[in-house]
Amino acid sequence: MSTDFLTDISKTLEEIKADGLYKRERMITSPQGGEIRVGDAEVINLCANNYLGLADHPDLIAAARGVMDDKGFGMASVRFICGTQDIHRELEQRLAKFLGKDDAILFAACFDANGGLFEPLLGPEDAIISDSLNHASIIDGIRLCKAKRYRYLNSDMNDLEAWLKQAREDGARHIMIATDGVFSMDGYLAKLPEIRALADKYDAVVMVDDCHATGFMGATGAGTPEHFGVDVDIVTGTLGKALGGAIGGYIAGPQPVIDLLRQRARPYLFSNSLPPSIVAAGLEAIRLVEEGDGLRAQLFENARYWRAGLEKLGFDLLPGEHPIIPVMLGEAQLAQDMAARLFDEGVYVSGFFFPVVPRGQARIRTQMNAALTREELDRALAAFGKVGKELGIVS
Repeated sequence: MSTDFLTDISKTLEEIKADGLYKRERMITSPQGGEIRVGDAEVINLCANNYLGLADHPDLIAAARGVMDDKGFGMASVRFICGTQDIHRELEQRLAKFLGKDDAILFAACFDANGGLFEPLLGPEDAIISDSLNHASIIDGIRLCKAKRYRYLNSDMNDLEAWLKQAREDGARHIMIATDGVFSMDGYLAKLPEIRALADKYDAVVMVDDCHATGFMGATGAGTPEHFGVDVDIVTGTLGKALGGAIGGYIAGPQPVIDLLRQRARPYLFSNSLPPSIVAAGLEAIRLVEEGDGLRAQLFENARYWRAGLEKLGFDLLPGEHPIIPVMLGEAQLAQDMAARLFDEGVYVSGFFFPVVPRGQARIRTQMNAALTREELDRALAAFGKVGKELGIVS
């Protein structure tokens, strides 16, 4: 390989390290849970998307293990060739029913779902209006599409309406508004009632990525549309967070949309089918969520308790009602230092910094889950208080 090429790559890596932006991974040696083992250390885990605590649930493990005797280990094919089993369709139909849609289509991950959504549905004569804080997968999916692109300021309905007017003036045939249901770095909820009203006014389609809401937001856990009591047209989501924490994504929506995606969504057409164990566990996760009022109640009780404890200690928090509770620190190195010191105190968190969040807005993103006990939360709060004082963040 070219020496100059590797030299330039090495220089880039050194610059990332010098800027305090280098990301390091820790090796977990236990199942995912409220407390985990990292190397030889037992730590309280406050940075997983395991909202309902299902990642190590015995019923999901039993479902995944049990189905392999009947369905095998992997499909060794894409869906349309010879990779579709009856349980794939069963999971798609269960997801559609749970979300109140005609049908659903499975992908390897929601990143693939968002990557495959826009290009088959919209062409050069159409327009997509995307929230400025949307997930990278939405941004990348839109880049693959030939539709004209507009971007509105995060949750700014005046700006959204201005772009809707502009798209209509520019002669757009169809307009799609794309938004996260929950903006994962901040824990903010999209303003879906206002978005729906504007979409109806300008005859636009509403697409929502509900990865950080499906399973626990709303009365039955069906996500942000249910939370707000509004209907949206297309929902994308994941099995990799509240629904068991494994892998797998989906799109749910009207039947013609799903049918066309089966014909033309490239990540669907050219990626292996989900393995049977993941599909079976996904079906079991939906069952648990449908019976999971207690889990959802515990999750939000933990979130309320944790937020109140951090506020009492004097930390700067972003406001919100979601189990994502960011502790704002500003500088990347401070976020990394705090995460490292908290780990020494038995609390596992991660610092988030550029390019994941804007420069100057580094943070520790804490996330609650239903598996955490009050005793664990109290220990974690004590650690936050100790480290926050040592680093001069709180007095």
